[in-house]
Amino acid sequence: MMNYAKKFDDAIAALHREGRYRVFADLKRRCGSFPHAAHFGTTDGPRDITVWCSNDYLGMSQNPKVLAAMHQAIDTVGAGSGGTRNISGTTHYHVEMEAELADLHQKEAALLFTSAFVANDATLDTIQKLIPGTVIFSDEKNHASMIAGIRHGGGMKHIWRHNDLGDLEALLQQYPKDTPKIIVFESVYSMDGHIAPIAAICDLADKYGAMTYLDEVHAVGLYGPRGGGIAERDGVMHRVDIINGTLAKGFGVMGGYIAATRAICDAIRSYASGFIFTTSLAPAVVAGALASIRHLKSSDAERRIHQERAATLKARLTDAGLPVMDNPSHIVPVMVGDPVHCKAVTDALLSHYGIYVQPINYPTVPRGTERIRLTPGPLHTDELMDHLVASLTELWERCPVAKGKYVRLAAE
Repeated sequence: MMNYAKKFDDAIAALHREGRYRVFADLKRRCGSFPHAAHFGTTDGPRDITVWCSNDYLGMSQNPKVLAAMHQAIDTVGAGSGGTRNISGTTHYHVEMEAELADLHQKEAALLFTSAFVANDATLDTIQKLIPGTVIFSDEKNHASMIAGIRHGGGMKHIWRHNDLGDLEALLQQYPKDTPKIIVFESVYSMDGHIAPIAAICDLADKYGAMTYLDEVHAVGLYGPRGGGIAERDGVMHRVDIINGTLAKGFGVMGGYIAATRAICDAIRSYASGFIFTTSLAPAVVAGALASIRHLKSSDAERRIHQERAATLKARLTDAGLPVMDNPSHIVPVMVGDPVHCKAVTDALLSHYGIYVQPINYPTVPRGTERIRLTPGPLHTDELMDHLVASLTELWERCPVAKGKYVRLAAE
């Protein structure tokens, strides 16, 4: 008889052997004091730590306008949405949000999902079913949500080398111009901070008759005059057919969406099971995200400080001789190159220095490229940065990960 429990135990044991078992830190953030939080992972009770890897890039989750909008929505309409939009009706906040998102990206329409993962998965799956024979051209470093949607659609796909225009064109050339095609890529690759050449990709799409599908999850709110992302910054939003974004990360709340033509959004709304049969976001969540978007459309202060903080930290780490992966975005990756060492470094940072950073291991990044990923924001002060740089410098001196040998700290 099959021992089912052993199968699951063996799968978890394999992760432990490889040094890539994921441990979720038990944290409680304190409203008004981000990036500080309480860590509940010790027997001594909660202790104060500083979060250095949150995707709440601008700290908008604690913005007074966002909090006030959420409180008001709860007091006005209650906690929940009542279920799916089809069954329970669309909460008016959702209607306002979709109009706001369409305006943000200068598109005819937008469609709101519970997360950007669901939006990617449902949209890319459904497009392949609506347009049989569609060929997908997917950047090799695309997010798991896009990979899931492409797989679920079941169509022909090609993987092109990351941001390599020559490789993309070589693949596009294999098909007649009237073959339906979609080029799928991210504007900011969040693990090393690369920025895609959106305009040049759109040139190839025009040349070979392809649609473009752009994931701006790590760029909306953070780039462009109104927070519309890299495509807005580069003046090419009008050339991208479908833009995917998040209401978390830069906007600091929760949810995902696509922005496109009215026909595309209506087709996904009408055919995508990931939209039709999913409970809609709570009204208070949408109200908070709506306040965040409206604020960041008119305020550039958060974006300017965010970029300054990222540039400053990169310079500080480089000056300290730490292996920072240079890039043109706000992401600050520090290379480790070994999963066990990477986990050991982050464990030591949390337990000895009060710094929370999550190790980035396979399958998020290829084996041998394990790293820590820092996300400084407007609320990370110079003093916090001093402590981080000093802590990392001490760790690198005591555990020379680049030499392939990890020396345990005496306190571990």
